[in-house]
Amino acid sequence: MGEVLTTMKIMPDSPEIDLDTIKAAIESSMPEGAEIHEISEEPIAFGLVAIVFKFITDDGEGGSEPVEEMVQAIEGVASIEITGVGRLM
Repeated sequence: MGEVLTTMKIMPDSPEIDLDTIKAAIESSMPEGAEIHEISEEPIAFGLVAIVFKFITDDGEGGSEPVEEMVQAIEGVASIEITGVGRLM
């Protein structure tokens, strides 16, 4: 079984949300079997900034679902969107 790199765009509830708090919650709550690859920020519009979160999981059924559920449950997260999935060689 291989590994998959998934890219997720995380939209905060408002421009006033502290993105560092969301990033810290992600880093401290990663499910077993998932690994953080990169966390960055992407300006959207009108002061709103999204978090671009890349993580590695095993290539299996439901591989990213625990991470998606964990991120969606973080206070201040309005929505998540998977923007890319690629198999690592």
